[in-house]
Amino acid sequence: MPLCGLYRTTAQVGPVPAGRLVYFHNHGNPGAGIYLPTGWKKNRATFSEQGVTLPSPDAAKHLRPLLAEGFYRVGEPFTCCEKNCRTFEADMLVQLGYDGEARPILFVPQWSDQGLDIPERGQLVDDVRLAKLEFLVVPENRASRASHLH
Repeated sequence: MPLCGLYRTTAQVGPVPAGRLVYFHNHGNPGAGIYLPTGWKKNRATFSEQGVTLPSPDAAKHLRPLLAEGFYRVGEPFTCCEKNCRTFEADMLVQLGYDGEARPILFVPQWSDQGLDIPERGQLVDDVRLAKLEFLVVPENRASRASHLH
């Protein structure tokens, strides 16, 4: 079984179609299963408390792991896409999130008089560009994140 975390379905798993963002929980009740997002808060997915158990252990092969949602440092500059609409500069702070189709989105926080502002809109990027990101450890208040499976 895979580790608990974010995945993209690569084929239909039970009633969940291919190309969906899911959270896999390997010790759910009544068993290992996937959970669909019910919404987003501060660019992080929240997941249903009701999951879909895997029809068989073999179904786990249809789950492609995704990088964790959170904050990253840009290791080397890159553009968002082949059209070069936006450049992400080295050492820039970005937040990685996903849409319901598990497409990665980068959000660029900005300082304001009230502190660090997290934008609600971001830039879609492809999976290849994510290799240029370095994960930053940010302590989390788990009590405030009760709707997220762990």
